[in-house]
Amino acid sequence: MKIPYFPGCTLHSRAKGLDSSTRASLAALGVELNELPQWTCCGTVFPLALDNYMGMVAAARILANSSREGGGKLATVCSFCYHVLKRVNHAIKHNEEVRQKLNTYLEENYTGEVQVLHPLEICRQEVGLEVIKEKAANSLKGLKVACYYGCMLVRPAAEMQFDDPENPSIMEEIFSALGAEVVDYPHKTACCGSYQILHDSGLVKQKAQEILGSAASKGAEVMVTSCPLCQFNLDALRESYPELPRIPVVYFTQLLGIALSLPEESLGLQEHYVDARPLLLGRRG
Repeated sequence: MKIPYFPGCTLHSRAKGLDSSTRASLAALGVELNELPQWTCCGTVFPLALDNYMGMVAAARILANSSREGGGKLATVCSFCYHVLKRVNHAIKHNEEVRQKLNTYLEENYTGEVQVLHPLEICRQEVGLEVIKEKAANSLKGLKVACYYGCMLVRPAAEMQFDDPENPSIMEEIFSALGAEVVDYPHKTACCGSYQILHDSGLVKQKAQEILGSAASKGAEVMVTSCPLCQFNLDALRESYPELPRIPVVYFTQLLGIALSLPEESLGLQEHYVDARPLLLGRRG
């Protein structure tokens, strides 16, 4: 199975481990991600005003380019990229004025036909939990995992249509199938503070304390996410605030890669501030 793939800017810089582990883990599951030949930044944030058409141009161009690649699908793993592409695609498909304005500007005829997919959706819908279990060489049995979604994957629910916006379970289903013990904690869709890290690290520290502390209180040994900014805020902030809980925060594809016995060099675990390797690498076959 081949799917066009939009990595996004951060996965070519600070989050290379998310990119490499996503490509490698999906390849091990029979899914080949083909990077779009030409792409730019998605715009990072969806515009607050629906008539801010220029704020949607970058994402609309990516979607139109993807439609020419064929297959009718586009994969992206960064939570921000997924959020922007999914919402712009929804606007193009359901709002005639948005569709006309963007197509006129871009000289395109794109109508929202591409299905934007997150690798979590690919794992559950395109591959299937039984296939993932069959291909897993290492059991995650006994590992207590906290699944952290943040706010970008699930909201607004009507446009994202990702999972239950208040209580998503797709990561829990995948890692439970791989033998892990997923912990139930109340902050899995709470905002990490996002770009507030640029000018109010104290606020982000407070959010990190709530999220990490909540997971730690339930016995979590590792936290998984798909958002590079969430991972940075929850992980790297502990260099400045060592009193924060020391749970490793890794990308879900890195833990999936452990279960699939992927080579260490494809996972990028060395990039994180709190090192997960002592906890995870002993599980590899």
